[in-house]
This record gives sequence, structure tokens and C-alpha cells, in this order.
Amino acid sequence: MFVAGLASCGRQDRPPSPREFKIQQSWQFQPGTEVAGHPIRGGLGDISIDINGGKIYAPMTGEVQPHNGDCVIFTSAELPAYLLRLCGVDHPKLGAVNQGEAIATSHILSFAVLRKQPDGTWALVEPANPLLERVLTPSRS
Repeated sequence: MFVAGLASCGRQDRPPSPREFKIQQSWQFQPGTEVAGHPIRGGLGDISIDINGGKIYAPMTGEVQPHNGDCVIFTSAELPAYLLRLCGVDHPKLGAVNQGEAIATSHILSFAVLRKQPDGTWALVEPANPLLERVLTPSRS
């Protein structure tokens, strides 16, 4: 057991690669781009919510992946045709998460839901209120 512990000390974990995907709609201003040196936090299709440094929660069991800049992508086997894009996040917890687990904090959260299209692109869609509430509220177990 001690030898196994030593072997793991030498292992260097690489940060996960950013999640890439093609959005069906194309707009000039997207999260991660800049205008006059200022970062764009949201774009057409994003909902901006002032949560004043509060926590963001996993709405269901799933995975948090890096995206670009201060954005992460949340995916879940429960909603395989959807991606949740969360921008403006601080200190994200990447990897597997359980429903209701804190996955990041944010001052102003830009939230978008994307649905996979038959051609393989992703389209921005309006989120359901219960889904957004689960992102902003810890689970009541």
C-alpha cells in the first residue's frame, strides 16, 4: 500500500482539455472574446444572473468540463442532448459531480442551454425555470 502511494506521487495530472463544440447560430460577440480589451461574459442566448459571489450547483449528476476563459460546460447522462454553458465562474470543480454539489462560485453568472441538432451542431435554447433553479439552489436531500 505504501509503494502504491509513492507511485501516485510522481504522476502528473494534466488539466482537462477545453470542451469544443460548434454553435449552429453565429454571432460576433461570444463568451471568451474581447472588445477593447474587455472580456465578453455572455452573448445572445445567455441569461445573466447577479448571484453576488454565491455558489453554483450541479442540477443533476454529471460532469464539469473547461470551455474557454471563465466558462465551463456541464453535461449529464440524464440530458444527453443538452449542454449547459456557465460563464463568469470562479474556482470551478472539474470532473464528475453529484446532483446538488457546488461546482463553482460567480458574481455574475451567464447561463446558456444548448441542444444538439441532427447535423451535429448545437443550438441555443431557452432554459426551463426548474433547471435554472436547480443550478442556483443546493439540493434538499
